Amino acid sequence: MRILLSNDDGIKAPGIEALVRALHKEHEVMVSAPMQQQSGMSNALTIGKPIEVARDAELEEKYGIEAWAVGGTPADSAKLYIEAFMTKEKPVDLVISGINHGANLATDIIYSGTVGAAMEGYFHDISSFALSLDVESELSYDEAAEIFARDLQSLLPEDGKTFLYNMNFPLFLKDGVPQYVFGRQGKRDYLNAFMKEERDGKVFYTMAGEIYDRDKGNATDIYATEQGYISITPLVADLTDYVELDQRLEK
Repeated sequence: MRILLSNDDGIKAPGIEALVRALHKEHEVMVSAPMQQQSGMSNALTIGKPIEVARDAELEEKYGIEAWAVGGTPADSAKLYIEAFMTKEKPVDLVISGINHGANLATDIIYSGTVGAAMEGYFHDISSFALSLDVESELSYDEAAEIFARDLQSLLPEDGKTFLYNMNFPLFLKDGVPQYVFGRQGKRDYLNAFMKEERDGKVFYTMAGEIYDRDKGNATDIYATEQGYISITPLVADLTDYVELDQRLEK
């Protein structure tokens, strides 16, 4: 397959290079990722301002691939490659965003730049994965990437339909074996999310906080990863509330 890799941690992040290492021998791999760390950017795009681009010589020389560093958001990176660099003769078959430094579970999915880059592929009718690894996981980036590369074909839908999968590697593998569980988003919030600081007569707030899970039932992504499973949540871009819509149309 022709696989486009992106992320939100930046083109120098270890997670994306781990994917290059694991995938480039069996697939044609291209990279288009932000020049700098861009976590929490969701689907943000750079509008009306020039976006700097540069070839990443280190990745290109090391792995013999095409690699672009993009001075924009994760979504910019994927969108730019698909709309400006990709040719009709060599279309992208799959977009993979990650491997993110830290989990993207539950409502964090909404804010995730990792998911944002993958969703940009999905917007262009290209099947896409968003991959994330818990910061305290026993797995290394290379181990997670190798597991994913080995199991990639078996994770693709048999009907060939376009998909967007949000995948999270857990703290540990149950029974020491990779096992995949499909489930829904949980609900996550943060306690004491903002820290106030005053310096030089100015007031600043820094976002931090402790995780507070409001819904981690046994069908959720949170529960799956806590039990040592690799969670997969199928996502869609349609935000329509169809229950509310049907109720309104019935009136």
